[in-house]
Amino acid sequence: MLLESIGSPTDLARLDHDELDTLAAEIRAFIVNAVAVNGGHLGSNLGAVELTIALHRVFSSPRDILLWDTGHQAYGHKLLTGRQDMFSSLRQGGGLSGYPSRAESVHDWVENSHASTILSYAHGMAAAVARSASPDRRVVAVIGDGALTGGMAFEGLNNLGHSGSRVVIVLNDNGRSYAPTVSRLSESLTKLRLHPGLTSVRSRIEERLRELPGVGSLAYSSLQGLYSAVREVIEPPAFFEALGVRYVGPIDGHDIAGMEMALVQAAEHEGPIVVHVVTRKGRGYAPAEDDDERCLHDAPVFDPAVGPGDDPHALKGYTQAFNEAMLAAGEHHPNLVAITAAMPGPTGLLPFAARWPDRFFDVGIAEQTAVTSAAGMAMGGLRPVVAVYSTFFSRAFDQANMDVGLHGQPVVFALDRAGITGPDGASHHGVLDMALSLRIPGMSIFAPSSAQELSVMLDTALEMSGPSVIRYPRGAARQVGPDQVGSGLSARLLRHGDRATVCILAVGKMLEAAEEAVDILAADDIDATLWDVRVVRPLDPRMVADAGRHSLVVTVEDGIRSGGAGSFIADAVADLQETRVAPPFLILGVPTAYIPHGAQEQILSQLGLDGPGVAAAVAKALPRPA
Repeated sequence: MLLESIGSPTDLARLDHDELDTLAAEIRAFIVNAVAVNGGHLGSNLGAVELTIALHRVFSSPRDILLWDTGHQAYGHKLLTGRQDMFSSLRQGGGLSGYPSRAESVHDWVENSHASTILSYAHGMAAAVARSASPDRRVVAVIGDGALTGGMAFEGLNNLGHSGSRVVIVLNDNGRSYAPTVSRLSESLTKLRLHPGLTSVRSRIEERLRELPGVGSLAYSSLQGLYSAVREVIEPPAFFEALGVRYVGPIDGHDIAGMEMALVQAAEHEGPIVVHVVTRKGRGYAPAEDDDERCLHDAPVFDPAVGPGDDPHALKGYTQAFNEAMLAAGEHHPNLVAITAAMPGPTGLLPFAARWPDRFFDVGIAEQTAVTSAAGMAMGGLRPVVAVYSTFFSRAFDQANMDVGLHGQPVVFALDRAGITGPDGASHHGVLDMALSLRIPGMSIFAPSSAQELSVMLDTALEMSGPSVIRYPRGAARQVGPDQVGSGLSARLLRHGDRATVCILAVGKMLEAAEEAVDILAADDIDATLWDVRVVRPLDPRMVADAGRHSLVVTVEDGIRSGGAGSFIADAVADLQETRVAPPFLILGVPTAYIPHGAQEQILSQLGLDGPGVAAAVAKALPRPA
């Protein structure tokens, strides 16, 4: 196999274009098989194979700086930079990251999995290169897979054009992010690449040129000039060139030779230049190509011969509970609207969008816009629910604080994948949302411990006059009966310890670990009180008062410990103690650190946030008998 002979990008130089096509097929097969074993991002990587080969043929990494936005299209890049043997551990604890990783390779510059940032990185790096001892080094930024819908990407473009930075911007245009891309620019690019007049002219010119002997760079340059003239007639003025960024394209993103010629010429340009390549997400693997919603953007473990058997995008756990709760709430609240940032499927909103398309808004990869738009909708009398992943909520904290919180608007934030998420690593763990939300005055915060609780909490939040957050984890949701579901803003007492020795206050998903810990402690004759906090703000005064009568209070959360729910509860208990000293507190949660990827439950165990870990921490903290 050719792939086995590629140890570094320099090995690509000896291959002719027929061999490169063979290599591309081998890379696709390798990626499909690797993702089938461990899960991971599939469609985005399959679509970028030829592009990756062309980039590494034209540019000399790591001397030339190759930057990826977003990083989930970099599997091919990893294969060509000496990491083939690591793919057996893809996204496993201690194994290969699913994104570029500076710790893995000198070829990885940015550990980037939050979209729309790479053009700003490129602007900064180009400024550094221009002032270095090697100003001829090239900076290449690959952006696509919906990332150009993000406002920060446009800010980066504006600054690149204004500064005249020497950056090659490769627009990997597959018309999608997780779902079909929501963007006026994307629509414009689609019209451009599909325009029958341009397509017809291009086909005739290329056919004539192929008949000429020895067509070289001069003929190609002339061809590009004619394309540009035709394009200007079809779509004036060119968006990029209005920003001071030269534009070349569209180019077939699966034609290695064509991309190489375009990239070689782009590398000679003294300022910023966009090379627009058109690719097909999921190319070369029928199950991905046939997936109309997401082109198998990401996939679970599956049989590569047939693709994922069950629908890999079927909603599960808390996301499914949120979907059902939104459909039910939509029937009773005609002013209810749903907003998401390029993730209608993963957040469970597709059924809502199908039922009430005029009440659903997908703003693209633009969380800030989603939140401020929600504030405006609330001011106009609507009841907006903003559904995003917890890790992406941090991108819109200022808007949640100043646009929603400051104005006291009744926006509901549904934060999926809260807490430790697992295989996607530090960038995707949702550990900051609780601490951030607690900094916003008047923000109510709900943490369901079961699927049934989520539905009740959404109904409660929609009746409130101010903003609220409902945070829930990735994975399976606990299913409980009506007698195990709380109501309103009340906490739920599960177990009352007779000796008032220790009171455990569990937040959200951590209730299961706390229950196991209580059973372990009981076996050692430690009788613990256990509360399901349910609502972190406002806290149930009954729970706060009960906690204050114990010799030790323990809080358990799967968010960051510093400034999180435990600290907030500790302050509330201390404030309530008018006649005596507040009991000591043990706050269990995630440390202030970037947690690497791995299995979710394994990470929680390592952090001491499983049943045995909580029980051990409690036993250690209890006063020892004299």
